[in-house]
Amino acid sequence: MRPWLLSASLSAIALSALAAVLLYECPKLAKEPSDERLSRMRESPQWSEGRFANEQPMWTNTRSGLLRLLESTPGELPDAPVPVVIDGGKELRIPAASGLRVTWFGHFSVLVEIDGVTVLIDPVWSERASPLSWVGPKRWYPSPVGLPELPRIDVVMISHDHYDHLDRSTIAAMANWDTTFVAPLGVGAYLERWGIPAARIVELDWWQTARVGSLEIIATPARHASGRISSQRDGTLWAGYALLGAQHRAWYSGDTGFYSALEEIGRRFGPFDVTLIEAGQYDADWPDWHLGPEQAVEAHRLVRGQRMIPVHWGLLKLAHHSWTEPVERVLAAAKCRNVDVLVPRPGESIEPTRSSSSVRWWPEIPWRSAHETPIVATSDGIASQRFEALPCDPSSS
Repeated sequence: MRPWLLSASLSAIALSALAAVLLYECPKLAKEPSDERLSRMRESPQWSEGRFANEQPMWTNTRSGLLRLLESTPGELPDAPVPVVIDGGKELRIPAASGLRVTWFGHFSVLVEIDGVTVLIDPVWSERASPLSWVGPKRWYPSPVGLPELPRIDVVMISHDHYDHLDRSTIAAMANWDTTFVAPLGVGAYLERWGIPAARIVELDWWQTARVGSLEIIATPARHASGRISSQRDGTLWAGYALLGAQHRAWYSGDTGFYSALEEIGRRFGPFDVTLIEAGQYDADWPDWHLGPEQAVEAHRLVRGQRMIPVHWGLLKLAHHSWTEPVERVLAAAKCRNVDVLVPRPGESIEPTRSSSSVRWWPEIPWRSAHETPIVATSDGIASQRFEALPCDPSSS
């Protein structure tokens, strides 16, 4: 095919796809914020010039990122089925002996049972993290547990509105659940649009608290962004969460780059029995959007975590690294920092206070070390090539 014809064809395909997305998604976008909701949003210290903003700006190498958009890295996708634990939710019907149990379903979907309260985090059960069912990042395996097989859920907790964290079909399937939905400011408009009664939605600003039963839930700051197919970017807030139970504490990072409030979170709410920290889907062209493995380990230390479970990997391809690289680099950095890491299989339930190690279940495939492709956040949104080496060589772990 001649170059001009190929270019025209690709442009036509792109325009057709965009039109399909708009036709599909626009009727399902969030309602315009109510006066009360918009008033709360505007009162937030994070609200600036009509949108939410980070305390520390983010840097992105847009040109390089676009040029590498179609780049492929060896091992990005599994070449064999990912080991998944499927038991129809049988173990989840037995109370956790320790009072704290975590079940990871892949990427960021996690079930946390903490001191009698059951919390489902960023549930995504659809086949794709996308507004369309036929295009976009496709999951490598179905969820290990079906929604009907889950135990009673007391809290559904949403970190932000990106498609790999807030899934319309999954939320709509929960419309009749007797459940409290906790989300950052503005996200409740989506939930209401998709059938969740307003009375069951709690929206929080950073450092604000909600209580469900005996569990205290605090929205903690994050360094990220928001936006779906809409003209308004950053129109809703993003957050992590501290979960403070009667006996146990857990921290969920949400999507975030490295930022200055981590130590304050640890000082105010730690120590945490377990941290669930995003450690995958990173790139040097956008180092402030996600932590990356080494900074995930450092975040765990700063918030005063006891045991760390790396999440945001093992289900979808959203970045240019091998699919096992995040966990390999987390373990290498953890060895340097003397951090206890637990790596459950998707669908496996573990009790962090009773588990001290994990059996390796992922394959050994080539991966790039921290020294080969460092992910180092900027301090002020200005690009930096500085890389602080770990106290030992992580590639030797």
